[in-house]
Amino acid sequence: MTWLDVDQGDAPLIVAFPHAGTDLADVGDSFVSPWAARADADWWIDTLYGFARDLGATTIRTAISRSVIDVNRDPSGASLYPGQATTELCPTTSFDGAPLYRAPLPDAAEIGRRRTCWFDPYHAALTSEIDRLRAQHARVVLYDAHSIRSLVPRLFDGILPQFNIGTNFGTTCAPELSDEVARLCAASGLGHVVDGRFRGGWTTRHYGAPETGVHAIQMELAMRGYLHEPAHRDEGNWPPAIDLGHAQPVIAVLTDILKACRAFAQA
Repeated sequence: MTWLDVDQGDAPLIVAFPHAGTDLADVGDSFVSPWAARADADWWIDTLYGFARDLGATTIRTAISRSVIDVNRDPSGASLYPGQATTELCPTTSFDGAPLYRAPLPDAAEIGRRRTCWFDPYHAALTSEIDRLRAQHARVVLYDAHSIRSLVPRLFDGILPQFNIGTNFGTTCAPELSDEVARLCAASGLGHVVDGRFRGGWTTRHYGAPETGVHAIQMELAMRGYLHEPAHRDEGNWPPAIDLGHAQPVIAVLTDILKACRAFAQA
């Protein structure tokens, strides 16, 4: 499948990129604008973690835009954050609440089609890689890699910390793993929180089962750590290019984090 990239490694570590894609597939004409449909991608996140394969990690990336279908949402359509603003399995609005679609919105049949085309194969691949590595290792860490603008008033108050660790209140991984990740983030001085506004999406919550040897953790990065966010976005300035020089402090912390995840799984 050209839209799904799985690069296998032998370390007991999987790094998933569910929101790096910008491909609008066969529904591009349904959106108000292609730019709006792509604007909320986790821009350049797979490039930022380009070192992961050197650590022996398996990486999984979908090229399909989250606006087509969000592979990190509950496939039943249930909200991951009841009572809080969020986006759906097939989002109808942007993070800022602007409508994404021309009429009509995707109906149940269309959402089901998209699940069959993209959601189900993505998770079949992820399940297969977890099973493959669990056959070789007593423990596996699934690290779900995300990023978002530092300021999105509809979703959270104020400026987001640089590192946002999600474990669904300690249920998706062993505390010694989340404690070590938090320690590394704290040592950076860049700001972090555990189970704040982002406490893990469907992937983290669905696969994280420490009692079976699968430890899942989500990292949501504020984008200011690796690119220069404009005060106001438009088609002329968004997305900014990744600035790898500016990103070095964040990359150094992320490298230590993935090394710690690997060491935890190998212990």
